[in-house]
Amino acid sequence: MSLVLLVACGTREVLESRQGTVPIGVDLSGNWQIQTDERSDRQRIRQAIRRTDGINDRDLVRRPDRDSTDRNRQSGRSGVKGGLVFVFLETGSFLKVTQTEHGLFISFDRAVVEEYRFGEDRIINVGEVEAQRVTGWEGRQLVVETLDKNRMKMTERLSLIESDDVLERTITFRSSDGEVETVVQRFDRRG
Repeated sequence: MSLVLLVACGTREVLESRQGTVPIGVDLSGNWQIQTDERSDRQRIRQAIRRTDGINDRDLVRRPDRDSTDRNRQSGRSGVKGGLVFVFLETGSFLKVTQTEHGLFISFDRAVVEEYRFGEDRIINVGEVEAQRVTGWEGRQLVVETLDKNRMKMTERLSLIESDDVLERTITFRSSDGEVETVVQRFDRRG
């Protein structure tokens, strides 16, 4: 019995693929302006990340003992293990969304363009940070899940509400310990 528990605990989480076909009548395309103050919005996102990244803030300011410093130097690591999935999050106050039959392109503040391919299940990276990403449809919502090697997960859900004049983006961060923080952004359609 204990052998089964050890094997189950050691199993790495893997995201399941999602539906790749766009639901009939759903088109997220358009120019979108955030409804709230961008600065407070970014602060809410930073707080959600801080609560779920698995890094104890006291560990960042605590002076390590001599032995741990030597071990960290030898291993080339800082000794702080936390989730880094948030490096894949793009934000902006103005979004330009282009939807095709096979994917969605979002331009954040005319600076960064992110591509989400419907039905994708692939490994993505930013520098040395690597994660699994799956993208697809759940009902009328586009769902993008990103899971890093430390089991921190970010789920983004995009959907149209209020007669398709508002784009709602729900961002959920889940720590490796199962703590969950959610931030909801709403964007008004612009010309």
